[in-house]
Amino acid sequence: MARKARIQRLEFPAGRRVLVISDIHGSLPLFQGALDRAGYGPDDILVLLGDLVEKGPDSLSVLRYVMELSRRRTVYCVRGNCDDLVTEFVESPQVRPEFFHHYLNVWRSRCTLLQMGQEAGFETRSPDDLPALRQVILEHFQPELRFLDAMPEILLTPDYLFVHGGVWDEDRLEDMSAWDCMKNDSFLDRGVKFRRWCIVGHTPVTLYNPCVPTTHPLVCEEQHIVSIDGGCALQRDAQLNALVLPQKPGEGFSWFACDGLPTAMALDPQEETKESVNVRWGHSQVEVLLRGGALCRCRHLESGRQVDVLTDYLYRSGEDTLCKESTDYRPAVEPGDILSIVRRLADRALVKKNGVTGWYFGRLCRPPQK
Repeated sequence: MARKARIQRLEFPAGRRVLVISDIHGSLPLFQGALDRAGYGPDDILVLLGDLVEKGPDSLSVLRYVMELSRRRTVYCVRGNCDDLVTEFVESPQVRPEFFHHYLNVWRSRCTLLQMGQEAGFETRSPDDLPALRQVILEHFQPELRFLDAMPEILLTPDYLFVHGGVWDEDRLEDMSAWDCMKNDSFLDRGVKFRRWCIVGHTPVTLYNPCVPTTHPLVCEEQHIVSIDGGCALQRDAQLNALVLPQKPGEGFSWFACDGLPTAMALDPQEETKESVNVRWGHSQVEVLLRGGALCRCRHLESGRQVDVLTDYLYRSGEDTLCKESTDYRPAVEPGDILSIVRRLADRALVKKNGVTGWYFGRLCRPPQK
């Protein structure tokens, strides 16, 4: 029988700022950078919307950093499907052994379970090592496991509903399974509306936009949903968003972000393209029309548009040619704009401006020193 979602009810005290961050995915520098950009201080309340771990380079450091913050400051953690993966492995290894065999082989050094094993001096060599790995984790990582296991799936206040993936009905939260709260793909497309503001992560926001690659939070006024997953650890142009909840009536949401990318200053103006395509996960099949060095000219099969794709973004899946996140979008740029640099080529650069990715064909120079 599916486990029911655990709900933690509380009220935020007046006068204290609330920051919300989701999907850190083992990326400690971006987490610390986002907190620093937001000016995170001891009076702030921090809500973490799950997926602290997995798919990033240092999940254990992120987890321990959050555990230490929780001892000193007001921190609330909501459970995500990747957090659940760790506890499921040690508590119910018989449920999905084939999944864990596959998952560990795919993610290897970016898998929390293997990071734990390595720290404890244990190296997995075959699927038959999984029971031994489980025993090592149980023996060496009880504080971390208890912290992950204590996370509720839903955090509820009079004005906000915090959940990693999503919920179907705010009036029937007790009927939600834990898994459906954590793993609720493409939640914004479900047509669900709320009285409270529902704050979610899980689905990278760029997957919702077929035209322009975006990583900044999406505020959906009609649905009363804010989706904040910037794709951290999954995309080269990803960022970690720190959403700031309104403190006064009539105020809107604001946010800070950290992407860890180098920056440059634009020297030339550029007009925004009127039409473009966002070639994203699940919509990424292409046909290579012209092979080049750094770039290949491709036809995006879903939209029919021709797009220049970075050659190392192309890969095969069976008989299909797919590509990592790509676009033909060009953002509006003014001289003096500071841009994040995703990739720099001889005649152009893949850049980010205000959480939006696109190609810039002007000159760049070092940004002025502060």
